[in-house]
Amino acid sequence: MREKDRIYDSSGFVLAADYVPHVIQEIRYHSTYNFIGERIDGYEAPCAITTREAARALKSASNELYVMGYQIKIFDAYRPARAVKHFVLWGIEDQDIRMKPYFYPDLEKQELFKLGYIAKQSSHSRGSAIDLTLFDMRTGKEVDMGSPFDFFGPESHPDYHGPAITEEQYENRMMLQHMMSRSGFLPYECEWWHFVLEDEPHPDTYFDFPVTAEL
Repeated sequence: MREKDRIYDSSGFVLAADYVPHVIQEIRYHSTYNFIGERIDGYEAPCAITTREAARALKSASNELYVMGYQIKIFDAYRPARAVKHFVLWGIEDQDIRMKPYFYPDLEKQELFKLGYIAKQSSHSRGSAIDLTLFDMRTGKEVDMGSPFDFFGPESHPDYHGPAITEEQYENRMMLQHMMSRSGFLPYECEWWHFVLEDEPHPDTYFDFPVTAEL
């Protein structure tokens, strides 16, 4: 298969919900509640898609966490290359900063790329990266990680120690990181919510088929 055709080939990808029984999904880039403030190109349905290998590993993590009283809540998984292009064009050309107070209050939008919060070529487009948090079934709320998903700043670095993060919030991050690492995922130094399957099946391919509920 030619590389041009390969990037639109969704075979080998699955809906995460088909593999992870108790998963919760809040796909932010299908909504307007994200750092840009509009639905992102390529998100045609609010569902998480991953490679089959990542879904199996995520199921392993989810099963362990469920026994402990937690469900996995996914904010993003496979991200089409066209969505990343949307991010880049917004960063370069768009003057709209309406979501700045919520997602990057202390940074200018151009800094988001320099500091590693937004990539011009994303691991999500390879199909085995997942953005997620934990949902506590006892309280009926998300576990407090100290900063929200897609908050761009040092407070969101997993190993951040400072006045903005309590010891309990730090321990919550470490629990998530430990459980994901046990199932074969690698953390990312800038975002407590971001993990990539260590043995990802497509380390050099950036796919561009849309996010839909029918693969």
